[in-house]
Amino acid sequence: MRKTTAALFGILSFSAFADTTLYTNVNGYTLNSDYELLRFNAIQFTDDRVDAIFGAGEELPDDANEFIDGGGQTMIPGLVDAHGHVLTYGLGLLRVDLVGATTEAEAAQRVLNFAANNTELDWVQGRGWNQVLWDSNEFPTAASLDALVSDRPVWLTRVDGHAAWANTMAMELAGIDRDTEDPVGGQIIRDEDGNATGVFVDTAMSYVREQIPDTTFEEEKIALTASMKSLATYGITSVHDAGIGSSTIAAYKELVAEAPLPIRVYAMISAGDPLYQDRLDEGFFESDDLTFAIESVKVVADGALGSRGAALIEDYHDEPGNRGLLRYNDERLEFLMRAAMNSGFQVNTHAIGDDANMRVLDNYEQLILETNSRDRRHRVEHAQILRYEDILRFAELGVVPSMQATHATSDKNMAEDRLGPVRIQGAYAWRKLLETGARIANGSDFPVEHPNPFYGLHASVTRQDQQNEPPGGWYSEENMTLVEALASFTIDAAYAGHQEDELGSLEPGKKADFIILDRDILAVSPTELWQTQVHETWVNGVKITD
Repeated sequence: MRKTTAALFGILSFSAFADTTLYTNVNGYTLNSDYELLRFNAIQFTDDRVDAIFGAGEELPDDANEFIDGGGQTMIPGLVDAHGHVLTYGLGLLRVDLVGATTEAEAAQRVLNFAANNTELDWVQGRGWNQVLWDSNEFPTAASLDALVSDRPVWLTRVDGHAAWANTMAMELAGIDRDTEDPVGGQIIRDEDGNATGVFVDTAMSYVREQIPDTTFEEEKIALTASMKSLATYGITSVHDAGIGSSTIAAYKELVAEAPLPIRVYAMISAGDPLYQDRLDEGFFESDDLTFAIESVKVVADGALGSRGAALIEDYHDEPGNRGLLRYNDERLEFLMRAAMNSGFQVNTHAIGDDANMRVLDNYEQLILETNSRDRRHRVEHAQILRYEDILRFAELGVVPSMQATHATSDKNMAEDRLGPVRIQGAYAWRKLLETGARIANGSDFPVEHPNPFYGLHASVTRQDQQNEPPGGWYSEENMTLVEALASFTIDAAYAGHQEDELGSLEPGKKADFIILDRDILAVSPTELWQTQVHETWVNGVKITD
């Protein structure tokens, strides 16, 4: 649905019995469907929908039920994170945080501190370690954990979720010994004698993970709620939950039956769920308030670059003989995609390496034609390393690249080591994709990265980390303009979830989802974007954070 600028400023009729709010004295920005940046000074909304926005000098209505003075603060549409993991992030809020640990010893000490303060836990779990940040640049070992916590099993997933670190007690519970074989699509890291060192990559993680008691249904609901409330504080009003199983689907449905969710969730059914076909047979789901919707699936094609699990066509530049890991053989990958398309679902496939991306796009090309499903806007999640010829295929096939800008600034210290000077030219290639006509849906991949979308806006525009390194930006020719970046977190992310008629901009008839900021993001230096603070978050015309 396309609207003209003139229509944008018109007032829609509304019931005299409705609850109408006029929010004035704001420095407002929104994009319209033509990517025009519009400024406004006031917005009126009735219940959960926008009636009108008003430019400078326009006469304001005087019949609202409530009047709010914005004090000149900046207002923008609520931001959409097109790829995150809500339950994992929520559980992480209840577990030891290893993000930013600069040494293996520091990470192990954080585990000890957490274990000492949470003695009731049978397992000590955590997330976020990244050996690339350590001087050793080596995977950690069970020994460093055993020296501090040996009375309980410890299980710590890497920042990208594609590797995990265990202590000896956890490995003993899993029956890990020298004779334990590497599973298909996974690896047990071993020492020179063949003994497991404590790190498990991709599918090998299941050996230990299967020993951990399942999260209870009530614990899932608590974690989901905590996660959504935390995300709202960063200005996220909608998130695409990238791969959830049957239990989490049920938890969401129970929560939304009790009350609107704190923020909107566009969920992807995990293709790895044992009841995958049953969930497909149930068809789409959408709550009346549009805070929870399901009409897509998540398939995982390969691993991650940091753990050398991303599937590459040629060897890793820094590890000859290794080309990464594919999660499925060609027949299984095609089956999972076709099943979803035949059921009318959007297919969103994780692909990081150039081999995985090529295979996924090959499948899309065949199956979109076979199932006549181009209008489902199938997606590639991450689309991180691409051949030049595959960059062109996104727009040609109508496939959405769902990318995470902060991955580039986090990976810049190791990506070229992994890929070499040639393949890096097709990595994190936002500008090349945009110039083909592709619409990028931006996100964070939290908790792999911090969920703050202003970190993503900053990375999109500057290609720098928060220390403004490197000078001029890392492969800065691939950066976005601020308007493009804002679109990728608003109207284009909404488009990627088939919700652009409801979300992504402050236009008449759309949902009243907006945020109030501490600065004018269109006026400050791009290097300051990541410092932006959110003062208020509104969803469905209701203020949910201060």
